[in-house]
Amino acid sequence: MPGSDTAMFELDPTPKVITFDCYGTLVQWYEVLEHEIGAALARHEASGASASAILDSFSAQGRRLTAERPHRLYKDILRIGFAAAFREHGLTPGADEIERIASSPMRMGPHAEVPEVLRRLRERYKLAIFTNSDDDLIAPTVARIGVPFDYVITAEQAQAYKPSRQLFEYACRTIGVTPDQTVHVAMGMYWDMKACHELGLRGIWVNRRGEAGNPDSLPYSEVSDLDGAAALLLPP
Repeated sequence: MPGSDTAMFELDPTPKVITFDCYGTLVQWYEVLEHEIGAALARHEASGASASAILDSFSAQGRRLTAERPHRLYKDILRIGFAAAFREHGLTPGADEIERIASSPMRMGPHAEVPEVLRRLRERYKLAIFTNSDDDLIAPTVARIGVPFDYVITAEQAQAYKPSRQLFEYACRTIGVTPDQTVHVAMGMYWDMKACHELGLRGIWVNRRGEAGNPDSLPYSEVSDLDGAAALLLPP
């Protein structure tokens, strides 16, 4: 599997900041959204579409919407994107249903291992989040993680979405580090590892869903959860 050889990972030069994607990497993006979408499908007695198929459709809509200019807030992309995703499957949920799905990132809790791993990493590194989100949308999500971050860099602040280099370059300027002073830990192959490849950032791909990697985004090291990332970042 591409990237699965973690022996390629190097801690030299020593990073000053470990940066993380949030949705999916740290908190339960797929689990919460599939639950909320599934509840909407059940209310409409829709048997021809699955929650995962609608989430896949939203992901495609999200790629298109986040690339458009001028910059849209992510909460608007969530509303527009999910309404379009349901329409692709012949469904038109009410505005209140779309709003509940679009606001669900605020209710996402961390994956089980995340808080303890972050506490361990904080003993050695500064921690940052680089997220395709808005300041007010991400704040309750970060609070649910329960571990303080030194920096939370949003697409709203950068006026650009990953995988654009604009967000990463804005974040490095804000933190005051060069790319070789960071390691980026993320679940997103398209959103994050692609950018790491293009910017020359060390990347750790958290492959929680057993997906196929992309050799075009190498080099990156592949782990199955944040415990695996900690093993690379906190060697004995």
